[in-house]
Amino acid sequence: MKYDLGSDKLREECGVLGVYGGQDNIPLSLYWGLYALQHRGQESAGMALTDGTVMEVFRGMGLVGEVFRELPDMKTTIGIGHVRYSTTGSSLLCNTQPLLVRYAQGPISLAHNGNLTNAPAIRSRLEASGSVFQTSIDSEVIVNLIARSSRSTVEERVIESVSQIQGAYCLVIMTRDKLIGVRDPHGFRPLCLGKLDSGWVLASESCALDTVGAEFVRDIEPGEMVVIDKHGVASHQFALNDRKALCIFEYIYFARPDSVIDGQSVYQARLAMGRALARESGYKADLVISVPDSGTAAALGFSYESGVPYAEGLMKNRYIGRTFIQPDQKNRDMGVRIKLNAVQSLVKGKSLVLVDDSIVRGTTSGKIVRMLKEAGAREIHMCVSSPPIAYPCFYGIDTSVRKDLIAASKQVEEIREFIGADSLHFLSLEGLYNAVAQVHYNHMCYACFNREYPAEIPCQNGEEGEKYVFE
Repeated sequence: MKYDLGSDKLREECGVLGVYGGQDNIPLSLYWGLYALQHRGQESAGMALTDGTVMEVFRGMGLVGEVFRELPDMKTTIGIGHVRYSTTGSSLLCNTQPLLVRYAQGPISLAHNGNLTNAPAIRSRLEASGSVFQTSIDSEVIVNLIARSSRSTVEERVIESVSQIQGAYCLVIMTRDKLIGVRDPHGFRPLCLGKLDSGWVLASESCALDTVGAEFVRDIEPGEMVVIDKHGVASHQFALNDRKALCIFEYIYFARPDSVIDGQSVYQARLAMGRALARESGYKADLVISVPDSGTAAALGFSYESGVPYAEGLMKNRYIGRTFIQPDQKNRDMGVRIKLNAVQSLVKGKSLVLVDDSIVRGTTSGKIVRMLKEAGAREIHMCVSSPPIAYPCFYGIDTSVRKDLIAASKQVEEIREFIGADSLHFLSLEGLYNAVAQVHYNHMCYACFNREYPAEIPCQNGEEGEKYVFE
């Protein structure tokens, strides 16, 4: 067993990208676009390419720059890409994406962001009828459904297939001559469309469009499929759902601050969260500092609202990557110090407001508080720009089972005592609603805070949803 230095943070499953024409070097555009989405997944990266006749896939374990030390030398008309953090299925080469299958209508490649809540049942049914699976990821269920469909066109096959699956999914799909994007009826995961001079881009976040030089056109709507081919972009609304449910953590933590999702600037939302924290907590101190980088925008918002100056009290090692160490206690404590270090000359003798985006298990928060006090901080008032996380996610976010979430068993005062802070304040749900002002509060998912799951989840003993892998 290994210990991940980032294990006390929520993790997104992946990011997806697709490029149709308009570029002399589509592999290079995919490379830079995947770099822009690297924060969504660091375990593996891959791209699938076609020249209109041949389709090939290139994948590997590691970061984008590690996997693609050399770009594929292939004339390309369409390409899709993927970066992955595993939630369903192990971190293995065979589970990397995009997936590529060849069936009666020719080759098809798919990249998926999300988590299917009914994948085990569908997989069992398909295996009973003769399907053979090569991976342990739920995404392979989708390509099997597409390949087994009796519909005449790929568009009809995709719609028939997604009508059978439940949960969260954003898909980019590539045939020899088409690029297809699909967003689930709840809109759990983001997907947007961009325009190149003579081509198109689909991406999990708008920051990837900026990186490849594409103009943002619009977000793909929940329950919408877009088909891009030589005729342009066609939209198909395959499902209508009166309960939109974009994951609120896109704004709190997952998305890059420079992205805009469903009309809401991520950076502005985080600033507003910090302002709300200042108003709600009423904390006064000598300095506001953040847990970099995810807490920085909220810390700035707290500073603007309260008048307490902001300073960089914690320095982040930006070269650590996804380092793993053996899980003895000494090395666990050292792991946080490898990633973060206190600026002693700044924090010594000071009363601090410490801003972070979330507390999952509480272990890392406790180590950071202890580090700051060892550096001489007089008081630490911790502010968290999300409500307490008391319930697991089943839609593509890697959270613990409920018993491991600190807020599932401890009240705020008990959490404060556990992490060693002098005071602790979590952002209220109302404060969070108001911070994401451009998206109606009823169009987002807050299930990890309030257990109001917008889509059906598999349950164990009627108590807790079932976390599953297929192996």
